[in-house]
Amino acid sequence: MTQRRAGERGFTLIEAIVALALMGLVLSALASITAQWLPNWNRGLGRIQRSEVIGIALQRIGADLAAAEYVPANRDSRRPLFEGSELSVMFVRTALGPNAGAGLDVVHLGETTERREFVTVRSRTRFTPLPSASSLSEELHFGDPVVLLRAPFRLSFAYAGPDRVWKNTWRGADKLPAMIRLTIRDASTERVLSISTITPVHVQAPSACARPDGGCDDKDKQDVPPDAAAAPQAGIAGQGGTL
Repeated sequence: MTQRRAGERGFTLIEAIVALALMGLVLSALASITAQWLPNWNRGLGRIQRSEVIGIALQRIGADLAAAEYVPANRDSRRPLFEGSELSVMFVRTALGPNAGAGLDVVHLGETTERREFVTVRSRTRFTPLPSASSLSEELHFGDPVVLLRAPFRLSFAYAGPDRVWKNTWRGADKLPAMIRLTIRDASTERVLSISTITPVHVQAPSACARPDGGCDDKDKQDVPPDAAAAPQAGIAGQGGTL
């Protein structure tokens, strides 16, 4: 019996206590290191996610604005239906969506409040010729809202014609703006984000100007891109067309 006990091997109580103490030191060191880099990692991941959300929103808004059509509000008007301010813009474009069908939509991009916070929303309504001398706010009722940006980020617009002079508003003009600047600002710090961009508007004149038989005056023809007359089939049916 004595020989069998002498051949056994194991840890003494002191060795077990020392091992537990070393394990505690290692775990506390790991916890301290994790506490230092984990918040920075979370903040970096949050910035990446916000940048992706803003990038997707700008792509959607830019695609909408680039597709703006030269469509008058009614037959009595030659000016395109386009109302632009610093915080909102309204225009006509080809209907977009799985159930939209053929035709045109009036799109509104602008700020509204949700739970006491500013949000940028895209809404739309079907385009139909408006009565003469009617108010746009009374005739147009927008629906299908889609939130594109949330606080603290705010979107502002600026407009420029071929002269590249930027303006905060674009109303009652005889043509569409050539470019629209999209500026994203952090409302909490008033810092302009570098992800802000400029989008061109492809249509600058009525679709009749792209037809070989004319249909527009010389002033309108000056605003037609050089390749528009060579590709009149790119337009859509209706009062406006994509040049």
